[in-house]
Amino acid sequence: MKKLIILLGLPLIFCSLYAQHTHNNVKLTRETKIIAITILAEARGEGHGGMYAVAAVIAQRAFERKRTPTEICLKPYQFSCWNGKKLKDLEHLLKVPQGKYALALAKNIKLLSRDFIGFANHYHNNKIKPPYWAKGQKPVKTIGNHIFYKL
Repeated sequence: MKKLIILLGLPLIFCSLYAQHTHNNVKLTRETKIIAITILAEARGEGHGGMYAVAAVIAQRAFERKRTPTEICLKPYQFSCWNGKKLKDLEHLLKVPQGKYALALAKNIKLLSRDFIGFANHYHNNKIKPPYWAKGQKPVKTIGNHIFYKL
């Protein structure tokens, strides 16, 4: 029941957030862009639930490690989209149709329900061989093509 309430409530919450934050004259901060680009690079093909889940992992790691979400996104080898890339190399992702939703998530990263992903702090795509850190670990959730773990 709790999951159903969360899933039904998410579109309503983000419709209002979307309306507040999508004006063309709103200047985006570097931090918002970095978080949104990370969400898009990792999960733009996973629908709103998958994008929310990746954003919640960023929020969970920031909470656990007492770092900013931007620091979490840019930490080397954590999110492969940033390996050897700069912000200007990836800003084009903000123009995809899912960009507005990713920006809403990024702007509200500290308000997201980390419980949605069972407080997971790691995930991987189910189409790849599981990474070394997943060996012997029990997944807490699967959403779309991503398997989530609390390590």
